[in-house]
Amino acid sequence: MAWSPKRDLIALANRAGEVLLHRLANFQRVWSLPPNENTGKEVTALAWRPDGKILAFGLSDTKRIILCDVEKPESLHSFSVNLSITYMHWMEVTAESSILTSFYNTEDEANLILPKLPTLPKNYSTTAKIFSEEKSDEIMKLLGDVRLNALVLGGSSGFIEIYAYGMFKIATVTEVAGSCRGLCLSSDLKSLSVITEIQDSPDSEAEITYFQLDTSLLSSYLPEVTRMARKFTHISTLLQYINLSLTCMCEAWEEILMQMDSRLTKFVQEKNTTTSVQDEFMQLLLWGKASLELQALLMNQLTVKGLKKLGQSIESSYSSIQKLVISHLQSGSEALLYYLSELKGMALWKQKYESLGLDASGIEEATTAVGSFILKANELLQVIDSSMKNFKAFFRWLYVAMLRMSEDHVLPELNKMTQKDITFVADFLTEHFNEAPELYNRKGKYFNVERVGQYLKDEDEDLVSPPNTEGNQWFHFLKNSTHVKESPLLFPYYPEKSLHFVKRQMEEVIDQCLQKPADVIGKSVHQAFCVSLYKTSRSEDSSPQLFKLPFLWNDKTSNIHYVLFTILESSISKIHILRRHTDTSRSIGNGIVAVEFGNFLNNSVNESSDSRCYSCLDAHFYDDETVTVVLKESVEQEGKERILAQLPLSSVYTNEDQEVEFIWDSTKRLAEQSDEITTRTVVLDNQWRVLENMKAQYVAVNGIRKVSCVLSSNLRHVRVFEMDVEDDGEVEEEEEEETTQIAAGEPEELNHSVDNQDNVCGASAEELPDETEENESNLGL
Repeated sequence: MAWSPKRDLIALANRAGEVLLHRLANFQRVWSLPPNENTGKEVTALAWRPDGKILAFGLSDTKRIILCDVEKPESLHSFSVNLSITYMHWMEVTAESSILTSFYNTEDEANLILPKLPTLPKNYSTTAKIFSEEKSDEIMKLLGDVRLNALVLGGSSGFIEIYAYGMFKIATVTEVAGSCRGLCLSSDLKSLSVITEIQDSPDSEAEITYFQLDTSLLSSYLPEVTRMARKFTHISTLLQYINLSLTCMCEAWEEILMQMDSRLTKFVQEKNTTTSVQDEFMQLLLWGKASLELQALLMNQLTVKGLKKLGQSIESSYSSIQKLVISHLQSGSEALLYYLSELKGMALWKQKYESLGLDASGIEEATTAVGSFILKANELLQVIDSSMKNFKAFFRWLYVAMLRMSEDHVLPELNKMTQKDITFVADFLTEHFNEAPELYNRKGKYFNVERVGQYLKDEDEDLVSPPNTEGNQWFHFLKNSTHVKESPLLFPYYPEKSLHFVKRQMEEVIDQCLQKPADVIGKSVHQAFCVSLYKTSRSEDSSPQLFKLPFLWNDKTSNIHYVLFTILESSISKIHILRRHTDTSRSIGNGIVAVEFGNFLNNSVNESSDSRCYSCLDAHFYDDETVTVVLKESVEQEGKERILAQLPLSSVYTNEDQEVEFIWDSTKRLAEQSDEITTRTVVLDNQWRVLENMKAQYVAVNGIRKVSCVLSSNLRHVRVFEMDVEDDGEVEEEEEEETTQIAAGEPEELNHSVDNQDNVCGASAEELPDETEENESNLGL
């Protein structure tokens, strides 16, 4: 579960592989994204972009990260990672500087230079043969705010990567060991805290370890990192734009265009004469008479009506593809060249960017690859142009010939055909209607009359009919010039390859160009602090630990990391709060305190101390001053309910100047030193409520929206609570419950139950008539 940082939305992922988005009001579903083979079925982590417009989720089965639009269940961007993801954290940089402010203000200067990219067609209608009026501009949402934000991914085997703006990898960290259970990047980029689970063998106990990593290179070069990352994000967005444009082109190209090839092949296989198809059509062109077999092919299989429809389809399809190439592919490619040129200029400023791994030679290779792609797109335009002229003349002639065969009236304007037109059709027949038996093994057809589709196929094979460059003066000049053809100013040309192939090649080169900064910055990250926290058993029957994912919080105002965990060997009734400065040069001695909960359900002084212990099942930071916890009594009995409570940090860190400073012994696990840790017993006055009829286990919170979402231990029941409700006397608090069939393969069922309960958070114990009413009414939430 993950609350949106800006809106009243919560994202949930279930065991069936669905990602669900619900609105707080009535827990109404906004959308659901079912699993599919392209993305994956095992969602292991969720994270929101700080502006709340993009939801990221990680899939362990396909090892992919998907960036999804909050408005609709559509993947805007996805990328692969090497290992499965176990935790994600998306943070925003809060550090300010005059250089950054000026960059934020001038970042849109490219809009003054580059023409605005045309919006992508929403969908292609095969019936109307035109693009629908509804336009799509979702891809631009990927850019988001100019202010730097970073998506940090943690996975198995010490895998940690940082992605600027959720798209450009700026660091691959190799300084930690084990599977990531939680992580947090400080808001000033100085420090990265990670908790991992290290297990030597399947039978051994897992060791939970805390690492603090120094990422000072990122903070020292923050303006440069921001500027570089922003350019790379523009490039990634443009690559996605080009991909979607190609998808639209493939939709615009129809299978109907292949009918001519298939019918001609069938004609060859069925006819008895030895005359070639080309000769048959030539006889019809020259003498106006067709053999009986050709007449049967044209009149029975193709038909006059079918020929007219085929001609219209080809013209409509080709013109749509042509528009997409000119308006989308070329515009996107030119913008790519612009941003790569800017990056190259930055790379040449070695004083600023060499330390970040920006390499001018790699950017030059990327520029060359984009140039090759533009050449291939221009080649496709020429093929479409010539194909449209050829088909138009061919169909016009054939239409008149078939009307004569059927003895229909031929309009005078159609009957006119000059010698130039006859030569044009004869050349078309000579070039396109010659049989090529070697094609049959590749395409199942002897003919390749239609030449555009081969450019749009995502295959590694060479083009079936590459363009004819004989007689081209430029090619002849290059061939005979030893110096010019080796010039770095010339973009390589791949006449045998499809547009898709050249596009994939361009993406690979750009990815390679993006890789070096991540390696260089990743190597600069070093370990500042490491401590083994405790050992935990894999057995589900063992005492529940506070976190499946220990949680970290970065206080943006004072650059302090807080870490919540329990030490199982010592006492599950205590929460330990580790507090560390992200600035590694500062003193970190007073960094840990243990918290246990007193008996706040019963005020009787006769209760024994044993019955006053509560263990913590889950906890999250509600805001800078408060932790939200789910508690149960340590000795759980039938009828004992679980509790949702707010723990103010002010009640934990009281008189810290007078504390006895805890002395770390890095040679021992923290669990072995737990008796020396200062323990505070906290009695929560009215900041709690009983979770009736629910075996609560996990909680997700949003302090900005003042809401919490509690999940049951069987992962089937969800309750949403409004926190900090003001007391207006008779204020009703609405509680929503969702029952979800989570098990993989089961359909999801949703039941809502609304309980109206009195909220008397301002009432004291004395005002309540008896103990039962206190349990029901003293909510404080």
